Amino acid sequence: MFNQLRFIRAVSFLSPSSRSKSAAAPSISIEKLQNCIRPTRSQWLTGSSSYTTSSHSSKLLFRQLFEKESYTYTYLLADVSHPDKPALLIDPVDKTADRDLALVKELGLKLIYAINTHVHADHVTGTGLIKTKDPGVKSVISKASNAKADLFVEPGDEIYFGDLFLEVRATPGHTVGCVTYVTGEGSDQPQPRMAFTGDALLIRGCGRTDFQIFTLPEDTFVYPAHDYKGFTVSTVGEEMVYNPRLTTDQETFKDIMGNLKLAYPKMIDIALPANKVCGLQDVDAIAKAC
Repeated sequence: MFNQLRFIRAVSFLSPSSRSKSAAAPSISIEKLQNCIRPTRSQWLTGSSSYTTSSHSSKLLFRQLFEKESYTYTYLLADVSHPDKPALLIDPVDKTADRDLALVKELGLKLIYAINTHVHADHVTGTGLIKTKDPGVKSVISKASNAKADLFVEPGDEIYFGDLFLEVRATPGHTVGCVTYVTGEGSDQPQPRMAFTGDALLIRGCGRTDFQIFTLPEDTFVYPAHDYKGFTVSTVGEEMVYNPRLTTDQETFKDIMGNLKLAYPKMIDIALPANKVCGLQDVDAIAKAC
């Protein structure tokens, strides 16, 4: 029987089967990274973005999905080599919850987790709505977020779905509870690694970020929660070289971030209260789902 509750704390990093840690992935050129990213047919059929990488483990099914009003990326990951094909969604949006669940069903997956990188202010999370439609799904958010969820993660935790896993890394700054989810290290895990950075690190931008993301191998793919210019993926190495906010000295960075003059987020007064309670504000729905 598949056990979906497989969080492993930093003090006990053990997988279902013993595995040896591989050395850090070697750095490869930006040109090679760009050449191994290819759009698939579903991008044109569903209006979502979907990418495969030639060096990813054949175990991993990966889809990048897009919500056009808030420019939010939702990510679907699954271990298709496992008999149950367990899957998780990162940063789902309420308006596209039905689309995401339909895709999960079409692909024959078993959705076990709906997880957030942080408490969002620009859209309502889809975790609560997904749980009302698929009661077997568990919602996940960082403990530091001080929000409701079924499971709370802390830095160093590992979230297993089948034999694949995500590492939880604290990347506060945009919010106190921001975390980045990073695919596991090891020869049996997808390579190059993938970092789902939420709003902490964007493509050629950032949201008051924690710089430990840059301790990852330079060929690590960067998948943010949003993009407003049509970008879909970057790498740690690219952002270290080309991100205009992160290639300056400390004082210039502070000046840039202190003078962004961003407009008041139009959804913040709705999204923040809702996202504190799984994206649901109805009392009965909250009681059932969270």
